[in-house]
Amino acid sequence: MAKTKIAYFCQSCGYESPKWLGKCPSCQQWNTFVEEILEKSNASVPNWKSSPASSQRANKPVEVADITFKEEHRLLTPDKEFNRVLGGGIVAGSLVLIGGEPGIGKSTLMLQLALNMPNVKVLYVSGEESDHQIKMRAERLVSLDTQQTRAKNKQLKDEFGKGCFILTETSTQNIFKQIEELQPDILVIDSIQTLHSSHVESTPGSVSQERECTAELLRFAKETSTPVFLIGHITKDGMIAGPKILEHMVDTVLQFEGDRHHVYRILRTIKNRFGSSSELGIYEMLGEGLREVSNPSEILLSQRDEPLSGITISATLEGMRPMLIETQALVSTSAYGTPQRTATGFDTKRMSMLLAVLEKRCGFRLGAKDVFLNITGGIRVEDPAIDLGLAAAIISSHEDIPIPFKTCFAGEIGLSGEIRAVNRIEQRIAEAQKLGFEQIFISKYNMPTAAKDKNRLDLSRYTIDVKVVGRIEEVFGLLFG
Repeated sequence: MAKTKIAYFCQSCGYESPKWLGKCPSCQQWNTFVEEILEKSNASVPNWKSSPASSQRANKPVEVADITFKEEHRLLTPDKEFNRVLGGGIVAGSLVLIGGEPGIGKSTLMLQLALNMPNVKVLYVSGEESDHQIKMRAERLVSLDTQQTRAKNKQLKDEFGKGCFILTETSTQNIFKQIEELQPDILVIDSIQTLHSSHVESTPGSVSQERECTAELLRFAKETSTPVFLIGHITKDGMIAGPKILEHMVDTVLQFEGDRHHVYRILRTIKNRFGSSSELGIYEMLGEGLREVSNPSEILLSQRDEPLSGITISATLEGMRPMLIETQALVSTSAYGTPQRTATGFDTKRMSMLLAVLEKRCGFRLGAKDVFLNITGGIRVEDPAIDLGLAAAIISSHEDIPIPFKTCFAGEIGLSGEIRAVNRIEQRIAEAQKLGFEQIFISKYNMPTAAKDKNRLDLSRYTIDVKVVGRIEEVFGLLFG
């Protein structure tokens, strides 16, 4: 009888050790090692059919000039938001990992995508739900009008779900057998934590099982040029469950964010080898599924009937998309000895820096005040261009003077109180003008930088009143007199 081989794996980063350790030497986390049974003999052999020549082929070094480049062909989906976050469509042979909280809509997003691509053969593998449960959800994803039309038209009724195949299986060996028979164009795995391979003798969801199953799917995707989507759970810390090496193995990592008690969902790109890693897609969760939000500025701006103090509008960028967001501030006298500093959707340390600049350069006494900041819409913004809008909101709340309607801000604040230039100011001005704003405050340092370019910033082509300022004192003088 062969001796059982065991090893210890870090649940945080996947580090392997022959003995138990209290602290991981790779990620420096404590008490993360778990014992797992291994079988090293067959771990490196793929469990799906591939020619011996392909598995034993030896590559040779090639000069860059001799490499033939083929223009990549992307598969466009009916979902424009999904195409945007992927960088322009689905790349053949790509491995995409989608993470998010339970119940946020990951499975709904992928099932909706599979049902809306009739000319593409999609295999949806589920290890968490039965085929009857998936069928019930698929019926709910169709709108009421479409259901009534399909019931009247027999042809539409027969064509519903064509090209979308459901497989309820968790063994990778059985999954690859069905893949060989079906030969799908797209493979969806829901979820990677439920799969298990016979090459590793540990329980499903363990570090070694997730790593081995992902490696098998990666080999399948690259050698057959089939796009593979992996749905992954997240931990209580908000990280994708499993070893960190999973995010390094895949080509694209998407994070599905949002609050289950609100209707809006955000699909954010964390990593993308085929496009920008800072794109963002917004959806609205309805009874019949997820609806694309083509103009996110409209949902991020509240409809106010009367002017209120402490509210400003800032122009920001998420990837290639300009957006206008509402920034709110509340300044009140501290009821306790230590003033509170709380920010929702914004960096607290940067908020402290803005408060120090306002007190040092502008003379506002905020040291004994409670300050609360909020970015509406449930999104988190890291763009420094909203500094000017936040500073104006803080002073507006402090003085209890409302900011004029249809006023927008786009500028970064330096430690000396100067308004620094921000990138792609033309798109920010155009977005504010499109939504009907009357004036926007920008930095004067955007002017000479753009004037050197052939497409220099020409303010005469805008109908919106562009206020060019250099210091924060000028902004407050124009706003509050």
